Amino acid sequence: MANTKTVVPFSGTKEQEKRLLEVIEEHKGQKGALMPVLQAAQEIYGYLPIEVQKMVSEGLSIPLEEIYGVATFYSQFTLNPKGKYKISVCLGTACYVKGSGDVFNRISEKLGIASGMCTPDGKFSLDACRCIGACGLAPVMTINDEVYGRLTVDDVDTILAKYDD
Repeated sequence: MANTKTVVPFSGTKEQEKRLLEVIEEHKGQKGALMPVLQAAQEIYGYLPIEVQKMVSEGLSIPLEEIYGVATFYSQFTLNPKGKYKISVCLGTACYVKGSGDVFNRISEKLGIASGMCTPDGKFSLDACRCIGACGLAPVMTINDEVYGRLTVDDVDTILAKYDD
């Protein structure tokens, strides 16, 4: 079973904070400022951890609950960091029928993380997706821009081993 308690510590830099504060200052007092500020924050940090949400909340004088609500409502935002290697397993119908659920579960088990999470070392993140348009290769997963098709559970260890730096 994947460890759903794994947390990657926030590791923002002073440079990132400075850039975010500049963006906040540019948008302060503007109607509808929250979306462009959150988009910029995610671009700067790669995700929207609570520390970043608090900076946005304080900078724009918007309650943290509202920031969190927007960040969790829109699928473009993520509250968890992404790994150096972003694994996405297709769980669309064609892939699922051919065993992608088992492949996904094996990766989750092997890495010790659930969907939407990142390994503590920041190396891998795991997500499920609905369809990547490669149904003829089902079941399919991607690691960054690399596509792996016609997968079986037995392929998982060999594929992940390619990413040992």
